[in-house]
Amino acid sequence: MTVITETTLEFAKLGSRIGAEIRGLDISGDLSADTVGQIRAALNEHKALVFREANILTDEAQVEFASHFGPLTKAHPTVASVDGEENVLPVDSENGSANNWHTDVTFVVNPPQASTLRSIDLPAYGGETLIASSAGAYRDLPEELRNFADTLWAIHTNDYDYSVPKNLEHANAEERRKEFTRLKFETAHPVVRVHPLTGERGLFIGGFAQRLRIVGLSNTESRDIIRLLQAYVTRPENVVRVNWEPNQVVLFDNRITQHYAPDNYDGQPRKLNRVTIAGDIPVSIHGKPSQALQGDSSTYSVVAPVDSVAAPAAL
Repeated sequence: MTVITETTLEFAKLGSRIGAEIRGLDISGDLSADTVGQIRAALNEHKALVFREANILTDEAQVEFASHFGPLTKAHPTVASVDGEENVLPVDSENGSANNWHTDVTFVVNPPQASTLRSIDLPAYGGETLIASSAGAYRDLPEELRNFADTLWAIHTNDYDYSVPKNLEHANAEERRKEFTRLKFETAHPVVRVHPLTGERGLFIGGFAQRLRIVGLSNTESRDIIRLLQAYVTRPENVVRVNWEPNQVVLFDNRITQHYAPDNYDGQPRKLNRVTIAGDIPVSIHGKPSQALQGDSSTYSVVAPVDSVAAPAAL
């Protein structure tokens, strides 16, 4: 096993608001507490980290790397894992593309705190992953809209109308959707979530947020408000476009980002494997926690304690 000794890690920024990368850092095997602490601090700052030439060549090595940051979730609440690897989810173009903006598994009460993706099969072109800062989006809101968003709660569910045009649907779309919704989950989350380590506020919405919890508001009206807020998340200033290489790992903070995988590689094979780290229950700016409305996710993920590697910043 390789043990990384204490050294200062230098991550190069990919954008002013989100993203940083490091090349040639071997993150396989045992990592020292100092190295893990530096990676966590970099994740708090940059929200998405790209490890090129990472030496993570197996599912077991990816699981070991992710485990440094907390207990792991199962692969998914409803979708099957890689054979023999209960923590590893195949993100395979054969099953369609995640070409909608989302935060992983927000339909459960304690979504993952972070996700790791590892490159396996890559197309000759395209196939990038876009990652957006929801903290940057919150800061961009006009004060009046920000104050309104602070009061809102959204219902997140895995059971909704994807509204994908038939000519753009994957061949296995119907079967995939049945698997994805074989267990129904619904959770009320604050639209503005406070990050437990940095104290930053971010818009906690994305594709699974289907309606607002406001009595008297129609579904159309609530979705229009969500669309308005979502437009701030996906402003180009808040987005980093991650190009994939062989032997690459991406680690992103699921508590304060969204991501999107554009279907821009003309049906070529594209496969990544995902391992997610168990998360805490989101809280609003007033300290009120999220509430599960339907579905028991306890077999998918434990409720993880908040890691205190970095001291919270002032709100």
